[in-house]
Amino acid sequence: MNSQVIIFDTTLRDGEQSLQASLSVKQKLQIALSLENSGIDIIEVGFPISSPGDFKSVQEISKKIKNSRICSLARCINKDIDVAAEAMSLANTFRIHIFLATSTLHMKSKLNKNFNEIIDMAISSVKRALRYTDDIEFSCEDASRTTLDNLCKIIEKLISAGVKTINIPDTVGYTTPNELSSIINNLFQRVPNIDKSIISVHCHNDLGMAVGNSISAIQAGARQIEGTINGIGERAGNTALEEVIMAIKVRKDILKVQTNIKHKEIYRTSKIISQICNIPISPNKAIVGSNAFAHSSGIHQDGVLKNRKNYEIMEPSSIGLKEVKLNLTSRSGRAAVKYYMTEMGYKETDYNIDELYAAFLKLADKKGQVFDYDLEALAFFNTQQNELEYFSLSFFSVQSISNSLSTASVKLLCGNNLFVESATTSNGPVDAIYQALNRITHFDIILQKYQLIAKGRGKDALGQVNILVEYKKRKFHGVGLATDIIESSAQAMINVLNTIWKFNQVNKKLKNLKK
Repeated sequence: MNSQVIIFDTTLRDGEQSLQASLSVKQKLQIALSLENSGIDIIEVGFPISSPGDFKSVQEISKKIKNSRICSLARCINKDIDVAAEAMSLANTFRIHIFLATSTLHMKSKLNKNFNEIIDMAISSVKRALRYTDDIEFSCEDASRTTLDNLCKIIEKLISAGVKTINIPDTVGYTTPNELSSIINNLFQRVPNIDKSIISVHCHNDLGMAVGNSISAIQAGARQIEGTINGIGERAGNTALEEVIMAIKVRKDILKVQTNIKHKEIYRTSKIISQICNIPISPNKAIVGSNAFAHSSGIHQDGVLKNRKNYEIMEPSSIGLKEVKLNLTSRSGRAAVKYYMTEMGYKETDYNIDELYAAFLKLADKKGQVFDYDLEALAFFNTQQNELEYFSLSFFSVQSISNSLSTASVKLLCGNNLFVESATTSNGPVDAIYQALNRITHFDIILQKYQLIAKGRGKDALGQVNILVEYKKRKFHGVGLATDIIESSAQAMINVLNTIWKFNQVNKKLKNLKK
């Protein structure tokens, strides 16, 4: 049996159906190009008959995509098929994907047809589509709840009619891995011309088994897997393609198949789609979640530092992720603390690990997460005590007018001295405050990330602002919390400025010690 598994991506069709707002043509093209760059074999770019906008998107994508095959969805209606072909007419090659329900439930309650009528509709539509291309895929909608006799019968006729890919959708995410593999095994045993077609599966995740079902289908002989990046899609979503792809790579020993995917593009593509579709990725999401390669437990951290394979079954770099995180929390052990100190250039003889670790645990219990610059301060000057912060915001005032400039005035207490400064900018009130503060402190910082999170509901909900800045090639985190988002933004920057000030004091004292 062929060891090549075709990856069929339906992020732009099934995935987009789940979004709160439709994507623009430009956004869809950006996603399509990222999918092509990842090595996706077939990109289902839309359902052209559904709207003029979808038709336009399919048409524009068809002009640009050269290495992946373009595919569009169509019902068993002549106009659907004609419009799909027209929308893709500028593509080098394309596939028409036809679907029709075959389960008794759908035939009776949705279509009001008997099974013979379903067969006639299907065959007629295949003949229509063959006028435009010989690459036809047919989906037996709700196949997992279709009787095996009916499924085998219609598939045999579809293959005889010229269908090259037969898709078995678990449309409502109802089946289990054993059931789906049994269905596919029966098809291989009972459909005499099954060798003339590729068997595909399209699994939904209503019971959380979409990826498991897809893997079981591969083991039973399916050679095309349909899904979406990050698993987005109707209801609970589709098969998460990045999970299937990496399962194939990591467990090649038992699956004995491969894909054409450029694995190092997975992380980048996942992030692009998350941003464009405005669907955040859960931290614990397999493969691409922020915690997927992060370690907090001291035992795990020690094991990873000794040999990554102790707790990682794949290398982060295999999906294009360069940075690996050992989260410094109260659960971390000495190994993680020593690792970060070494990363910052310190030798074990430069500090006392027992004293540092004891101070670290106290700070971690108080602060939650500790960062490398905190360790540096703890190691040499133990600045975690409850001393007054150097910078304190005494007063701020902001004026912001729609479509105009924003002006901020601040009074900043720096030690025992009070400084007043104003700034005017066209980038809004937060930027105005940040510029005013920076004019006083003169820290050469670059704001890399600004995140606002609502804590609670209603008008009195707290707004938490998290910022990440770069200063002297080091990253510093700041947090602010207030019901006023301008105030919480200012607090976050004051938090960062105080951390940078301490960092500078540590460096000055270290230089003096070396003299």
